[in-house]
Amino acid sequence: MADASIENAGLLIVDKEAGMTSHDVVSRCRKIFNTRRVGHAGTLDPMATGVLVIGIERATKLLGLLSLTTKAYEATIRLGASTTTDDREGEILESTDASEVSDDAIRSGIAALTGDIQQIPAKVSAIKVDGRRAHALVRGGKEFDLEARPVTVSRFDIHHIRRDEPGFVDLDVTVECSAGTYIRSLARDLGSALGVGGHLTALRRTAVGPFTLDHALTLDEVRDNPHVSLDIDQAVKLSFPRRDIDDYEAESISQGRWLEPIGRKDIYVVVDPADKAIALIQEKGRRASSVMVVRPATLR
Repeated sequence: MADASIENAGLLIVDKEAGMTSHDVVSRCRKIFNTRRVGHAGTLDPMATGVLVIGIERATKLLGLLSLTTKAYEATIRLGASTTTDDREGEILESTDASEVSDDAIRSGIAALTGDIQQIPAKVSAIKVDGRRAHALVRGGKEFDLEARPVTVSRFDIHHIRRDEPGFVDLDVTVECSAGTYIRSLARDLGSALGVGGHLTALRRTAVGPFTLDHALTLDEVRDNPHVSLDIDQAVKLSFPRRDIDDYEAESISQGRWLEPIGRKDIYVVVDPADKAIALIQEKGRRASSVMVVRPATLR
């Protein structure tokens, strides 16, 4: 049986424009799709552009289950000034002529920030301190320190080193990293290590987990033709390992029963003979039971 919550459900991969918050994008999508059932997986700074994962209708239940552990960015780092927010939107704290910093020193500094590192998040982040967001404390003039956290920077490549403005060096870079890594903190720490200060002047997220700019739509494109990037079947098949099941097993799991386990530890999707995703499954002991039923019996 078809149902709007299935027919319209899916993930919208938005190519966010600069100046919008993630909440702004959710609000726009609620109007475009005429539904309150819209949510996002992770935030993207207003200054940044690029990939933001949005769940529509029943796919909002997917958002907390997605394994979005890797992210990729294109960024521009400016050496020669530090700012209050570690990006161009903050006030300049200190300026130091960076024109004498060599290309080799820059490459060495980037190498030191690649791999498994300890990183102190930006104070304008959404990390909670005593129950309050760090960025809210900063706006309130509170003094506090954040502890360093382990992150992984698997790729930190320089594409261009530009010395167009006197006293500054601009670096166009690609970063691939674990979730929880702050690119603005990489800019800050690189500038600090080189003794000239640094901050982020441009940031574009190109991938979140398996979702890339190839899947992405601008909000203008979605407004003109409301549709998701990936329907709920495509979304779960892209995001999770797959197990094929027969019609009897599909009926059982869609009615809340369980399957025989097959020895998998991760969450996976079970797919019926018609190639429809039925549920997301996790195995515990002698049961393989659903953590999310994609198609309940009433919607099949």
